[in-house]
Amino acid sequence: MSTRWYPIYQRGNPQLRVFLPNFWMKLVKLEKIEAPSNKVHFIVSQEMTRYDVKNYLEKIYKVPVDSVKTRKVVVMFFGINCSNMMGKVYRNQFMQGSLTKEDDYKIAFVTLGEGQTFEWPDLKIDDKEVQESKDEVKKAQKIFNSSVGKDEKLRPGVPTFFGL
Repeated sequence: MSTRWYPIYQRGNPQLRVFLPNFWMKLVKLEKIEAPSNKVHFIVSQEMTRYDVKNYLEKIYKVPVDSVKTRKVVVMFFGINCSNMMGKVYRNQFMQGSLTKEDDYKIAFVTLGEGQTFEWPDLKIDDKEVQESKDEVKKAQKIFNSSVGKDEKLRPGVPTFFGL
């Protein structure tokens, strides 16, 4: 999570500050849940409340929001109810004996205003684009091989930056 420290206010100085929200939101498509077209799911910062989510979407993105619900996972931790999801804990592959934990998060279910629908964009790549990129790669390989092949006679397989 990012934290932003703002400069201290000093009387008389012009305030050239921009206040950015200290929150983040990630749009998520949940596989197990089929939702209507006016419902959107977000993974949000654990400090965000449902009012923060609503204000964030309405003020910054100008999206009318009817209601916001957060995932109710009731965990009794010293008598306090929490609605945060615990991040995954797994073993670090590079440092033996140490554990790594992902950040905690919260899931927000947002219902859009009347007449608003959300459709996921089509992110599939066309075959034409793939073929064009393959052609460009082949051209680049030919150019590279023509420039590298000059020193092949002296030292085959050794890049030119090692010298003669």
